[in-house]
Amino acid sequence: MTEQASVSAARCGRVAIVGRPNVGKSTLLNRILGQKIAITSHKAQTTRHSILGIHSSAEGQILFVDTPGIHGRGESALNRYLNRTARAALADTDLILFVIEAGRWTEEDARALEAVAAAGVDCIAVVNKIDRLNRREELLPYLEALAARHGFRALIPVSAARGDQIDALIESTLAALPEGAPIYPEDQLTDRSERFFAAELLREQLTQRYGEELPYRTTVEIERFEEQDGRYQIHALIWVERPSQKAIIIGRRGEALKAAATQARLEMQKLFDCPVHLEVWVKVKSSWSSDEAALSSLGYGDDREA
Repeated sequence: MTEQASVSAARCGRVAIVGRPNVGKSTLLNRILGQKIAITSHKAQTTRHSILGIHSSAEGQILFVDTPGIHGRGESALNRYLNRTARAALADTDLILFVIEAGRWTEEDARALEAVAAAGVDCIAVVNKIDRLNRREELLPYLEALAARHGFRALIPVSAARGDQIDALIESTLAALPEGAPIYPEDQLTDRSERFFAAELLREQLTQRYGEELPYRTTVEIERFEEQDGRYQIHALIWVERPSQKAIIIGRRGEALKAAATQARLEMQKLFDCPVHLEVWVKVKSSWSSDEAALSSLGYGDDREA
């Protein structure tokens, strides 16, 4: 998980990527880094942990922090954890990228902007998904209305999916950071472990493959992660809340689980650049998403442990 770059120390700082769920924050981070480190799907709240992505160049080093979407959807322990994680990223940052969807403004956008304003940190509004606008002439009045909502340092329309305006965003981000030497080696892309990414890549398949509600009742725990003769041996547990959910995950004759595990293994091999042997089991832990103690035991207590 490295990126070729030459760091010669002009600027360095921490940048929180925030916004409501499903505006493309993780897609934006992956596009900036030129490599996938944050899982994505069309479903909201796919991101459950803050993820550091390190962008190094001759001009400096940007420490991007991807966060869960700030939302008002339910009061389960998991929902509260997601909001706490996102808001905590605002407390220790040099700049905020407030990501919104071009042409849309929702109550959750307003909620996220309130958190941004309360942080009192410089903020760039990143207006994503401009490629989805039916008419480009809609963008200017949208930007004017957005500018009236907050004193943004800049408003930058982008398409994270296509890469439009990403270089301009990186340039504006660097310009807003303090002078300083890089913190991480120039070839380091994240501070998360391979074990963490193994769990995330399997959970990504669950999010992409199953119905609207089921992914929010599943989580992944890595029981074993070892290297043997140049191959990773990974044993993973998928936790669900009810036996009926376990049956859906496994599918007829185990075909659904096999398909999800196979694709997750291929994604792991791509990221880790080595062969992977993946074994997956499904177990039931009743109401884990509503239980603070269960969340903590499954790795949601301290967001930096992984």
